[in-house]
Amino acid sequence: MAAMKPRTGDGPMEITKEGRSLILRVPIDGGGRLVVELNAEEAGKLKDCLLGATS
Repeated sequence: MAAMKPRTGDGPMEITKEGRSLILRVPIDGGGRLVVELNAEEAGKLKDCLLGATS
């Protein structure tokens, strides 16, 4: 049986490439992480939206 470890949202936002997908992990308030799987096209659209919102 695996050791039980507490799961927290602490830590940096990160993105990793797994096969043909990009996996985005974002810490959230209250603990835990939001995990989103994106393809290259979706990542490009997300980039455009974020640039538009922060400009």
